[in-house]
Amino acid sequence: LPYIQFPFAMRDLPPVSHSAGHPCSPKIPPRANPAGLNSQIPPLPMRSPVVSQVSVDCPLSPASRPRSPWGRFDPYDSPEDQDKEYVGFATLPNQVHRKTVKKGFTFTLMVAGESGLGKSTLINSLFLTDLYKDRKVPNAEERISQTVDIIRHTVSIEEKGIKLKLSIIDTPGFGDAINNTKSWRHVEDYIDHQFEQYFRDESGLNRKNIQDNRVHCLLYFVSPFGHGLRPVDVGCMRALHEKVNIIPLLAKADSLTHSELHRKKMKIREEIKEFGINIYQFPECDSDEDEDLKTQERILQDSIPFAVIGSNIQVESKGRKFRGRSYPWGVVEVENPAHSDFLLLRNMLVRTHMQDLKDVTREMHYENYRAQCIQNMTLMMVQEKKRSLHERFQAGREAEFPLPLAAIDTEKERQIIEKDEELRRMQEVLDRIQEQMQHSQRGSC
Repeated sequence: LPYIQFPFAMRDLPPVSHSAGHPCSPKIPPRANPAGLNSQIPPLPMRSPVVSQVSVDCPLSPASRPRSPWGRFDPYDSPEDQDKEYVGFATLPNQVHRKTVKKGFTFTLMVAGESGLGKSTLINSLFLTDLYKDRKVPNAEERISQTVDIIRHTVSIEEKGIKLKLSIIDTPGFGDAINNTKSWRHVEDYIDHQFEQYFRDESGLNRKNIQDNRVHCLLYFVSPFGHGLRPVDVGCMRALHEKVNIIPLLAKADSLTHSELHRKKMKIREEIKEFGINIYQFPECDSDEDEDLKTQERILQDSIPFAVIGSNIQVESKGRKFRGRSYPWGVVEVENPAHSDFLLLRNMLVRTHMQDLKDVTREMHYENYRAQCIQNMTLMMVQEKKRSLHERFQAGREAEFPLPLAAIDTEKERQIIEKDEELRRMQEVLDRIQEQMQHSQRGSC
């Protein structure tokens, strides 16, 4: 039989229909009635053919094709997929999305800076909530003996079916003392404690429901009443920049003119670079990314530090109500790009870079802490093994003292030399690993 190539796959062929009205039914011309035959005699029933005759000129319509379980994806839409069978792994993103939405999201944000810079007000403006309803502001006498406290506020926010467990870490008392030397130690210890707790949970037996309380972002408030960064600002950011994503903010931007604001931003950026402070770096866009996204990333880079304004009250002006501040000379809008970088900060922090902040925390800051813990544990094991070998050697010498000393010393000394050589090689390997980790860390920064 000759080889026939069908232009459509067999699954795309329409079902065989013997009805005369079907548009794809083969039309057979009527046979002439031979003379002498009775036209009233019904024709004999035809035997069912072994192979059904189908038409290849009428392909299956798109409406009757098998549809994907994921409504927005149809594997038969493109001409290249006409002859491909549908498996179903294209629904994996939908499965991950459904599972992630059901589980919910967590995000931990820390704020630091001296008192009176509007930290609490800005947080309330960012998330349109009031986290400090019962806050008590200490007076001047109480601040004399006040130390840096760590206060955690947790609130559950839901938007369009997406649940977010937001934790705000406040640091009242930071930078308010007369002597602020090492005043950031409490903040550093808290970040390390969260890393340690996560490392223990991750190394335990029950790893199914691990609570992620690691600090994903630190908003550091810089005072506008100065000529740049203060010594406490430099010391704090240098102590924390390897442990958390730092985003510097220029507080109370409405107290500066446009020229003052521009000069102060330039000064702060220069000092951050001069003192080697590694703040959060926005991810680089790929070459095939959209131009609007590249432009947005450049705007974010040029806006560091973000000049922000916060307000908890609604101001009415020209028939509009908005969050702002009213002054004798006019009104300042919190969400007006001409007045502050509040919208840039909120879009970056919530809409575009929240997941990247969590990824950098997990892949860089926490991994550095985890590698250091593993290295310390390895060194402790090596030292413990060395001490145990030394104790056994001393015990063996005391037990075998009556034997000839020369033979014992020669054999034991040989074993000690071999063990010391083995430990030395292990130490060299650990030193090389640590040097590579530090080199890669400096390269990533």
